[in-house]
Amino acid sequence: MTNNASTQREIIKKSHQRCEEYGVNKEQIFPNRILKGNEVSTHLARNEYLLKIAIPFMEIIHESVANSGFFILLTDNEGCILRAVGDPEIIAESERLNMVVGAYMHEKNIGTNAMGTAISENQPIQVTASEHFISAYHRWTCSAAPIHNNKGEIIGSLNLTGESHLVHPHTLGLVVAAVRAIENQIKADQAQDQLNEAFSYMKSIVESVSAGIMALDINGNIKTINNWAASMLSLNKEKFINHPIDKLLPHWKDIIEHFQRGETYMDMETTFALNGSKERYDLSAYPILDSREQIIGMVLVIKGMQKIFNLVNKYTGMRAHYNFDDIIGENREFSQVIEHAEKISGSTSTVLLMGESGTGKELIAQSIHNASPRRNSVFIAVNCGALPKNLIESELFGFEEGAFTGSKKGGHAGKFELANGGTIFLDEIGEMPLDMQVNLLRVLQEGYVTRIGGTKNIPVNVRVIAATKKNLIDELKKGTFREDLFYRLSVIPLFIPPLRERGKDKKTLFDHFLQVKAQKLDKPMPPVSEELIEQVMHYDWPGNVRELENYVENIVNFNGNSSYNIINPSKNNETNPESFVVNSAPIKENGNKGREKDFDYTLEELEKQTIKECFQRMDGNISLVSRKLGISRTTLYSKMRKYRIQEN
Repeated sequence: MTNNASTQREIIKKSHQRCEEYGVNKEQIFPNRILKGNEVSTHLARNEYLLKIAIPFMEIIHESVANSGFFILLTDNEGCILRAVGDPEIIAESERLNMVVGAYMHEKNIGTNAMGTAISENQPIQVTASEHFISAYHRWTCSAAPIHNNKGEIIGSLNLTGESHLVHPHTLGLVVAAVRAIENQIKADQAQDQLNEAFSYMKSIVESVSAGIMALDINGNIKTINNWAASMLSLNKEKFINHPIDKLLPHWKDIIEHFQRGETYMDMETTFALNGSKERYDLSAYPILDSREQIIGMVLVIKGMQKIFNLVNKYTGMRAHYNFDDIIGENREFSQVIEHAEKISGSTSTVLLMGESGTGKELIAQSIHNASPRRNSVFIAVNCGALPKNLIESELFGFEEGAFTGSKKGGHAGKFELANGGTIFLDEIGEMPLDMQVNLLRVLQEGYVTRIGGTKNIPVNVRVIAATKKNLIDELKKGTFREDLFYRLSVIPLFIPPLRERGKDKKTLFDHFLQVKAQKLDKPMPPVSEELIEQVMHYDWPGNVRELENYVENIVNFNGNSSYNIINPSKNNETNPESFVVNSAPIKENGNKGREKDFDYTLEELEKQTIKECFQRMDGNISLVSRKLGISRTTLYSKMRKYRIQEN
């Protein structure tokens, strides 16, 4: 509102000057511009929002001034009349002057008037009698104020017009109050729009998360459930919204107590009561806080246990890496075993792999898994011989919280649960204690596990591949292995021949490992003598393929020599120290195929002896020794310090 009469007069004077510049005729009666026909409806449609907001407030003003000779006009930002409200008689009077919807009340169209001048000056104004530029409006008193959007831009004006003798300062105050109310409603609408937009984003996020989401208030009433949670828990969303969660999750108050103690509640294995049964889920909870940091509710994130198991298995490397194409060998008996293994890969029957250590039992087990319909699921290997007897049951079958002293909070899933849908490889099955054999037999027969300390039977769909280096028939006779378990495991028995019985496969594997190890160690292919190949072919390899692989890796590291065999210098070495060689092959008596010569050397003792002998042959020349041993001078000095070997 203008502050005083002098300011009012100055505004009116400036407006009259503008009207003269616009060329407005003081004797004109009608506005210069009036929309007709479709132009009106199109213009009203463009200003639909302003009309929707302003009309209720115009009606309130009309109730206040009814039967008093006033009418209310709403214009857009150019002064075009959008709506007129008032008593019929006074509206009829205004229409005779073409103050109708579609008429432009801007100063350039009809001279100085409250609507046009309020827009031009961007402030509330009251224009009375002769203050109007044209004579036809001298009968009126008009009070108007510009309407702004949230950016401060003028989007229209609100005007209250009556006979000039009815002029009163409160009239302008009433208009200003109504305009403020309209602008506040615009702000409220924008805030609501922002809330709706935020809610829409939040709803989309909640529905896109591949986990069940549920929000509770402080009283445990369900406020939100996403589709994942409804599907996972078999809930009717509409039925459960605003209902207590007590029946589904009786211990929900314990979670609140965790928060109140400043504790988190993350990835806890939790039981939900569903349709008369109890199902396990992984549950994380997050507190909802108000502005005073008070807990007013919480958000629950629910995941299926199998999904968690799959995620754990994925990132802990519980996958089979080998295929049948990775298996090297042309021996007839060995090839038949591989052929049979491929044929039964698609079956769900239990497989028993028998063979000495190092023959490749796990390699074949992984290949069977990767050739099966379970290839995209988990492969878990368990070495029954490496697990302590007091832990093997909990490792295989899991345990509930509090099952024993020191047990993990929330319980722990066993390997059979983790392998659900995939394959479990039980290596060294012959080492499994008798009491555990009973539990394993039950799993194989009934298809479920029961955790230690628990009573619930947990169904598992697992293919079992077992392996042993022992003769289980002998173990049956000794009473260390159950007969019923043996027959349950040996549905498909496969015996893997030892390397000593595979003939030319020794050379094939030797060549293969030379290439693989050279590439792995980023070293050149080492020179290999015919004598060495002959020795490789005649050696029994009690450690089988594993021993041969490690042997070749050692040769590659030492450029055709081996660091852990006894030096066997030749006569040529006496005249040419550079021709010094290390006998890379295992030593046999009399050069005959058979047993190794017995010796009681440790690997370190052999390495120390090799270095000392090399020093003697190279006359203490550090460069020659390091070159011959295939190690750097730094490494050589380190080993000399370790074994207290002095330079000559």
